[in-house]
Amino acid sequence: MNVAREPAKDTRRLRARYGEWAVVTGASDGIGRAFASELARSGMNVALVARRAALLEQLARELSETYEVACRVIVADLATQDGNRMLIKSTDSLEVGVLVAAAGFGTSGEFVDSDLDNEETMLNVNCLASLRVAWHFARRFRDRKRGAIVLLSSIVAFQGVKRSAHYAATKAYIQNFAEGLREKLRASNVDVLAVAPGPVASGFASRANMKMNGAERPETVAKGSLDALGRATTTRPGVLSKVLGYSLAMTPRWGRVKIMSAVMKGMTAHQTS
Repeated sequence: MNVAREPAKDTRRLRARYGEWAVVTGASDGIGRAFASELARSGMNVALVARRAALLEQLARELSETYEVACRVIVADLATQDGNRMLIKSTDSLEVGVLVAAAGFGTSGEFVDSDLDNEETMLNVNCLASLRVAWHFARRFRDRKRGAIVLLSSIVAFQGVKRSAHYAATKAYIQNFAEGLREKLRASNVDVLAVAPGPVASGFASRANMKMNGAERPETVAKGSLDALGRATTTRPGVLSKVLGYSLAMTPRWGRVKIMSAVMKGMTAHQTS
C-alpha cells in the first residue's frame, strides 16, 4: 500500500502562496521530473508536459498514488507552435499558480561542424517555447495577482563558452529574460526565478555528447530551486554551481570565458580522442 508522505514544513507555502496547480515542462525525466515530484510532495496538483506519453503516464500514476494529488498528462512537442498551443489549451481550465519551464537540451562540440536542424530545434525548445509559455502564464498570473515562473538557466549562461557556444547563448537568453521579467512582475505579486545549475546527472549529458564528473542529482536542483522561489532572482543549486559561480564572480568576462571553456573542453575531450 502506498502511503502519502507528509509535505515538508517549508514546502507547504507553495500551494498556499501560488495556488492548486503547477505546470512542469520537460517532466518525463531529469530536472523536470524532479520538479514535478517535489511540487507534488508539497501538495500541489501537477500538469506534466513532455513528448513521451508512456513516461508521463507512469509518473502521473506514481505521483497520484504517493502524494494523493491530481495529475494531468499533456503530450506536446514544445519545439513546435502546435505543441505550445496544446499546452496552453490543456491548462486553460486549471487554477495554475506555478510554471516550471524545464524542457530543454544542449549541444556541444565545434559549432561549425554541428547539425543546423538540431541547433534550430534547441533554440526553439530552450528559448522560443520558454518565451511562449512565460508570456501566456505571466499574463494569467498578473491578472490573478499571484503566481510563480521558474526558468532553467545554467552556469554557462554568464559568459560565452567554447565548444558549447550556442547552448550557452540560449541559456544567456533565459538568464536575462528571467531577471528582467522578475522586475516587471514584482508589483503584481508574481515571483520569477532563474535556476542556474552546474552539471546534472540526467539524460542531458548523453544527448549533448558530454561526459560530466561530479554531477548533481536532479532532486537537489529541484528542491534547492523551490526553496529559493520567491526569495531570490537567481539560484545556483548544487555545490559545483555555487563554487564556480561565486569563485568567478569577480573575474573579468574574458577570464570567465577562458575558464568555462576549459571546463567544457574537459567535458567534450572524448569527442576528439
